[in-house]
Amino acid sequence: MFDFCADPKSLEGFQWLACYLTTGKHMLFYQSFVFVIVLMLITAPIALAVGFAGALASRSHIPPVRWLGVGYTSIVRGVPDIAFFLFMPLALDQGLEWVRHKVKCPDWTDAIRQGNDFVVCAEAKLPLSSSPQWVHEYYSIALGIAAFAFVFGAFAAFVMAGAMNAVPRAQMETAEAYGMTRRQATWRILVPQMWTYALPGLSNLWMILIKATPLLFLLGIEDVVFWARELGGRKTQAFDYPHPDWRLWYFLALLVFYLLLTKLSEIGFARLSRRLARGQATLAGMEGAKA
Repeated sequence: MFDFCADPKSLEGFQWLACYLTTGKHMLFYQSFVFVIVLMLITAPIALAVGFAGALASRSHIPPVRWLGVGYTSIVRGVPDIAFFLFMPLALDQGLEWVRHKVKCPDWTDAIRQGNDFVVCAEAKLPLSSSPQWVHEYYSIALGIAAFAFVFGAFAAFVMAGAMNAVPRAQMETAEAYGMTRRQATWRILVPQMWTYALPGLSNLWMILIKATPLLFLLGIEDVVFWARELGGRKTQAFDYPHPDWRLWYFLALLVFYLLLTKLSEIGFARLSRRLARGQATLAGMEGAKA
């Protein structure tokens, strides 16, 4: 990056450190912090939408729909998260390839399952072997987002279902007495008030999501944990910038990053909670009205 970085072996002191911290791999390390934030901003709305659908399904008067909603939340909440993070990308990848295989290669006669191998025709592979590298990387990231959304969507569904039950039943009965249908009462009375009760639980899920992002490392995605371990490990004289084991300092940087992210999230949720409490018949709403 700097002109004096042409010969790293001749550098010392600040110049050595400046060149070391601006190498290509360090730039990828810095980008991975942005990647974590973008990942959460993408995953959170998807998980929230999945959770909202699951909460409505668990309250449905149609038995199969209700069983599906309750079963989804119960199964995911009862299985360790790491099992789903490892299972979902694999299952989704093979499921998509199986569908493409049936469509693109109908004359295929060999078995798809061959012992421990999952074999489909070349046209059904996702992504195609001829695809550029960035397609393979973004495909892996998309599978990771799907796994996060599936797992945290179940927890969000449980939180929002409880929040819906916390809204006084008398308000729904009053809405129905005024001639509203069940759907109208749900969208005009239940859902707007539900968020006040759901926000504490959803804020906790957001904090858990922040702490769960290092699980991307298990999926082979080059996130902050990958680069911290890669860059912090001991480098011998065979490297341009040899140094001892500095993983402690790299992981300390991760610690500071996650603590700052958590603190900013707490401030944001506190402001959002005060805003949602305005005009609500809750303790927070009454305190806001007095203030």
